[in-house]
Amino acid sequence: MKNYLILIVLLFSVKSISQNDPKEKFQKNKYELAVSYFKKSDYVKALDEFSIASKINPENEIAQESLKKIDTLKEVLRKDILKKINGTWLYTGDKPNWTVNAKEDFKNKKADKLVEVSNDKLSFYEQDRKTKVKKLIRTEKIVYFNNERSDSLYSAIILSNGTIWDCNFDESSKVIRAINIAKQGENGVEKITENNKEAYFTKAI
Repeated sequence: MKNYLILIVLLFSVKSISQNDPKEKFQKNKYELAVSYFKKSDYVKALDEFSIASKINPENEIAQESLKKIDTLKEVLRKDILKKINGTWLYTGDKPNWTVNAKEDFKNKKADKLVEVSNDKLSFYEQDRKTKVKKLIRTEKIVYFNNERSDSLYSAIILSNGTIWDCNFDESSKVIRAINIAKQGENGVEKITENNKEAYFTKAI
């Protein structure tokens, strides 16, 4: 009877190992793909692949090494974006500035909204178009949203009112697009999956 029980345990162990093999192979492939992107300096794709690898068998060595790479890449990408967008930006509206409605709405404004980006804070201003008087409305520390360490989201910031904005910089059009993806409140983080608010900015002259 004892030998029979040992045999059953061994059979289940073999079955478990065989089921994990494809999972571990997939994880290793994702990790190696991430490393290849990293070596090519394609850091965004590398971050995505490390993120996937870290969530498969999260306790093993590959997952832990992936998390370290994620931490490094987020820091590198954030510094890179800040370097590119340092300066003053003009809010053009909640729609792309090439749309007819956005152009008309922007044209009819009496005051412009400006955001000054530095390495550690955002300063929000209003400037009267006629008098050119600029008034500081508020300042916000740049606080990155890190809900999960394994997440590949690196460009989202959380404001003092709890709103979380994913900020993307298009180098070709020189436009910043910010999307309200979530809000943090007393009950935690609530994701916004539809009718997300947006904000568009162009570099102020």
